[in-house]
Amino acid sequence: MFSLKIVSRFSSMVPNCHTAACNGFATANQIRLFSVASLKESYGNILVDVQKANDKDNKSIALITLNRPRALNALNDALFGDLLHATHLLDKDKDVRCIVLTGSTKAFAAGADISEMKDKTYEECMAVDMFAEWQQISKLKTPIVAAVAGFCLGGGCELAMMCDIIVCSKSAKFGQPEINLGVIAGAGGTQRLTKRIGKAKSMYMNLTGEFMNAEEAFMSGLVAKVFDNETLVEEALKIAKNIAAKGALSVQAAKEAVNAAEDLPLQEGLRLERRLFHALFATDDQKEGMAAFLEKRPANFK
Repeated sequence: MFSLKIVSRFSSMVPNCHTAACNGFATANQIRLFSVASLKESYGNILVDVQKANDKDNKSIALITLNRPRALNALNDALFGDLLHATHLLDKDKDVRCIVLTGSTKAFAAGADISEMKDKTYEECMAVDMFAEWQQISKLKTPIVAAVAGFCLGGGCELAMMCDIIVCSKSAKFGQPEINLGVIAGAGGTQRLTKRIGKAKSMYMNLTGEFMNAEEAFMSGLVAKVFDNETLVEEALKIAKNIAAKGALSVQAAKEAVNAAEDLPLQEGLRLERRLFHALFATDDQKEGMAAFLEKRPANFK
């Protein structure tokens, strides 16, 4: 739930909203109707908590918790519609500097909702370009930290890989078991996973449907840190607060440059990196950061 202060800041932007999404029933296909509007006081399938990153300024971080516990957070249209709605609006708020996305202790997300997909036809899947809108998560400017505990399978694993950093608990299990359903991964499980852990392990996971535990995920480069089950979210929030303390433009530039490394040839990537580096010399944060370093004091980034 939001504090009243956080809700009112967003709700003042749009006085009335009567779409299905604003009444708590947004689907992924409806999200395109939204411009910057207002976060809901509550969502049907996620919990959103916006909190101060520090006591000195207005910088904030957001914790989003997937909340379909009986279905092990299976990703249906309603849940993803809620997630797209909330992340889109948080991304537009200049004070929100980092987002943490988590699930329950049993499951980050056990996959896409099979009951919602089982009767779909080829024509239906093609007509809506099924799962294309999920990719909006990877296009946000605001950094996202996925905090994974328990099952992180199929669409859940793909969602985690859309985030910028994955941390997990010792109970985490990653997998792309779609092959057991007579299909393959459809939201990045053959592409992002291969770029993260290499062809050999990705091929093994996609062809066998077997899971990868937290230790192997860390050793393979899929996750950045492994924490105890009890401290996972706390540690993820610490990472978010650390990121929030940096300069917003340099954080965005770093995210853009690192993501480009997956797609660009080396020389083009190096050229982009240099241009982003040069551009940051036009910012107040560059002046503040370097001055603070020379003066041996903490930087006060905007």
